[in-house]
Amino acid sequence: MAAPPEEKARRVQRMFSEIAPRYDLLNRLLSFGADLRWRRRAVALALEKGPKRILDLATGTGDLALLLKRAAPEAEVVGVDFAPPMLEIARRKALSQGLEVAFQEADALALPFPDGSFDAVTIAFGFRNFADYRKALEELVRVLSPGGRLLILEFPPPPKGVFGLVYRVYFQRVLPFLGGLISGSYGAYRYLPESVEAFPEPEALKALMEEAGFRVRYELLTFGVAALHIGDL
Repeated sequence: MAAPPEEKARRVQRMFSEIAPRYDLLNRLLSFGADLRWRRRAVALALEKGPKRILDLATGTGDLALLLKRAAPEAEVVGVDFAPPMLEIARRKALSQGLEVAFQEADALALPFPDGSFDAVTIAFGFRNFADYRKALEELVRVLSPGGRLLILEFPPPPKGVFGLVYRVYFQRVLPFLGGLISGSYGAYRYLPESVEAFPEPEALKALMEEAGFRVRYELLTFGVAALHIGDL
């Protein structure tokens, strides 16, 4: 049986707190550096409409939030996560890079911001960890201003065909072993392929976003390894 939403949230919080010290290194190694290209594409789309206030949700160690601030220094960028060790690393990175980003701990399903607080919200590889996708989307609609934009960068289930078969072997066997070896948390890197396999297909996520009130399009990146959904209110 699937774990209740509250239990899932606690498990994910513990896992990401444990792997925080090796999180950036593993992202680079396990994606062969492709995650940087994907994040840059997300930044370009997030800034397309000239947002003044941007929320980077499930910010982790702050990579996307810092890229947003560097690309749009005049914008206010807020990074939110529920794993304090990740946020500590994000704050140190912001300080070392001389970038002013506010990082704070919060629950994605109950954000501590008034209605219409942000012109854009970005989420990189965190949406699938939310305990309730529909409730999360409702909350994002609430905190976005009219005409606001939501960017979700995520791993969909592995693509079909020969490439998808090879990728699935890597994702289910090689990645958990390497990730566990480097981070010391084999459970966290077993969870990753399991959570990806259980995540909605791109068309299904598009439908969920449209149900919440977004006008949606999406791009498949690197032969479908990642997907970037763009939702406008």
